[in-house]
Amino acid sequence: MDTIQIPSVSATTTLVRGSAPVIEQVSTKQQMKSFIDFPHDLYSNDPFYVPELFIAQRDLLTPGKHPFHEHSQIQLFLALRDKKVVGRIAAINNRNHNAFNGTNDGFFGFFECIPDITVSNALFNEAAEWLKKQGLSTIIGPVNFSTNETCGLLIEGFDSAPVVMMPYNRPYYIDLIRAAEMKENVTLIAWQVTADAVEDKPLRMMQLLENRLAQRNIVVRKINLKRFDEEVVKIREIYNKAWDKNLGFVPMTDNEFAYLAKDLKMILDPDFCIVAEKDGQAIGFALAVPDLNQVLIKIRKGRLLPTGIFKLLLGKSKIKGVRVLALGVLEPFRKLGVEAVFYGQIIRDCRKKGINVAEASWILEHNDLMNSAIQAVNGQPYKRYRIYEKAI
Repeated sequence: MDTIQIPSVSATTTLVRGSAPVIEQVSTKQQMKSFIDFPHDLYSNDPFYVPELFIAQRDLLTPGKHPFHEHSQIQLFLALRDKKVVGRIAAINNRNHNAFNGTNDGFFGFFECIPDITVSNALFNEAAEWLKKQGLSTIIGPVNFSTNETCGLLIEGFDSAPVVMMPYNRPYYIDLIRAAEMKENVTLIAWQVTADAVEDKPLRMMQLLENRLAQRNIVVRKINLKRFDEEVVKIREIYNKAWDKNLGFVPMTDNEFAYLAKDLKMILDPDFCIVAEKDGQAIGFALAVPDLNQVLIKIRKGRLLPTGIFKLLLGKSKIKGVRVLALGVLEPFRKLGVEAVFYGQIIRDCRKKGINVAEASWILEHNDLMNSAIQAVNGQPYKRYRIYEKAI
């Protein structure tokens, strides 16, 4: 097994080039279990690793369970050496992405690997070959289906656990990507806002801005959980319009959005789901969710049974962080103060509930409007993620 000498960003991990692994397509329940469980062994001594819930991952990856599979296709691969799993990857043909963007892109996601370039290259090559057979011309990732789901490789901010629905990996993954000769596609920023650093200006300005918006017949209100299905339709329409110019965005289907909304409803705090309306028509929304990872990090291998369910139920009330998961305003109504009112209300209600930290993520590195708004409340860019690409 040869040690690889390349300029490295991961000085604590030595990359090697071992023997060629056996690559298997995932087709059985046991292989699916191995695919989902592999990260638990890989990160077994990592204090910042948060296991995904097994049931949620299984449903996400299984055709007939998650609505993504209604329009697109994935193939999962395992890398084995001496019959032991040493890596995994998903090749993804997102047909809706290509139809919406007029592209011919393939994606890779759910990538995990030991620090061995032979293994990582074998996985990337296998995924690329599968995508080429689908008639696709690029491989982009890591993207776990699309930018509507978990995406990006962590490249800065390895000193803390990820928040809910954000990825995590070790620094040497950057070297594995570089060894595969992939280049940067886009960089994403996660901002952190702490209770002791946040500016009071948004709170002082909020009433003034709300009065100005009222003069334009714009009101900002909390979501009505009693009319949840109707609210979901309004929010879906905003989401699919407000994000349509973001790089790589693809609108969510009705079934995909309903699936996501059903999952989020289980952890939703209505104080943190806010809608802006003009003359009764929704023009923007903001959503912050409790950082469930503060509980999931304690659930071994993502299993709710026998004890995980109790940790989850008892731990939810002790969560002291939120993630601002989405904040969007339709283009004609931007820069009127709607975004500032959203942030002001979230900050105010975080203080009321004793929440001491919030993450706003992710935001495109070149989205100056959103990045400036978070800087204005003393937010700090504390993690960065990157999506890579390569012609195949």
